Amino acid sequence: MSKLLELNADNEEALLKVSKALSSPTRIAIVKLLYFNSYNIGEIAERLGIPASTAGVHVRALEEAGLINTEIQPGSHGSMKICSRKNDYISIRLVGLHQDIDQVFSISMPIGSFVDCNVSPTCGLCDENGIIGYEDRPHYFYDPKRLNAQLLWSSSGYVEYRFPFPLETDHEPKQLSLSFEACSEAPNFREDWPSDITIWINGFECATWCCPSDFGNRRGRLNPSWWYNGATQYGLLTILEINADSTLLNGKIISNLAIDQLHLTNQPYISVRIGNKENADNIGGFNIFGRKFGDYEQDILLAVAYSQE
Repeated sequence: MSKLLELNADNEEALLKVSKALSSPTRIAIVKLLYFNSYNIGEIAERLGIPASTAGVHVRALEEAGLINTEIQPGSHGSMKICSRKNDYISIRLVGLHQDIDQVFSISMPIGSFVDCNVSPTCGLCDENGIIGYEDRPHYFYDPKRLNAQLLWSSSGYVEYRFPFPLETDHEPKQLSLSFEACSEAPNFREDWPSDITIWINGFECATWCCPSDFGNRRGRLNPSWWYNGATQYGLLTILEINADSTLLNGKIISNLAIDQLHLTNQPYISVRIGNKENADNIGGFNIFGRKFGDYEQDILLAVAYSQE
C-alpha cells in the first residue's frame, strides 16, 4: 500500500530537513536502493561503493527527515542497523492556511456502502437498472451488489455508515453537516404515513424528525424509466448541522448538542446511523435515495469545517 508524507510551508523545520536530505545524489541513490528491499548500512555502502561511515551519515539524514525507517537487529558481529522504505510519495502544500478561515473536507457516501444494518420487510434495494435480488428478503442487504444501490428501504431498523476522518492532531473540528434525501416506507406508497427518522453520529442521538409521507403521488425527478408507478418516488432533503454551541435540523435549532461532545478525534472514522428507534412513536420505516433516484442528485454528504491550531 502506498504511503504518503505530507509537508507544508507552515512547518519549516520538517520541510528543510526533507529538502536537505534530498539535495544529495548519494541519498537519492539510497532511497532508490530501498525501493524493493531492506539493507543494512554495510550492504548499502558495498552496493554504492562508498565507505560505511559515509553511508551511516547519509542514512542518518534520511532517517531524521522521515524518509526511511531504521531498525537495530542482532548481527554476526554485534548489532546492525536495517534500513527500509518508509514513504512512496511526498506532498508539499505551499499555500498557507489563514488561521481565521475554516477549512472544509467533505465526503460523498454511496447509500449502498453501509457497514451495518437492521432491516425488516417491507425492505429492498435497487440500482439504476433494477431490483437487487428480490424484495422483502433482508439477506440481500449483505450482497456485494448493494454497493451499487441507488434506493434502499425498510419498514424499521437502521443502516449505518462510516465516513473516514482525515484530520490531523492540530486540526480542530468546528462544524459538522450531514445531508441526505429520505422519506417514510409503506407498502407500495402512502401519502399519510408518518415516520420518526433518527440520526445518530458516533453513537450519539443527534436529531429525530417526523417525515409525514412515503411520497408516491408523482414520479421522482431522477428516477430511471424502469421504476414503476405506484411505488415510492422521492423524499425530502434532510440537513443536520452541529456546531460549537448547538444542533440544527433543516436550519432550526433543536438542541444544545455541540460538536465537541461527538468525540470526533477519538477514532479514524465518523459513524452515521439513520433509521427508526425501537421505541419511536411512529415507526414508519425509511427510504434513502442515492444520486440517481428521487429529486436530489446526491448521495449522503458529510462535511466537517475545521481550523488549524
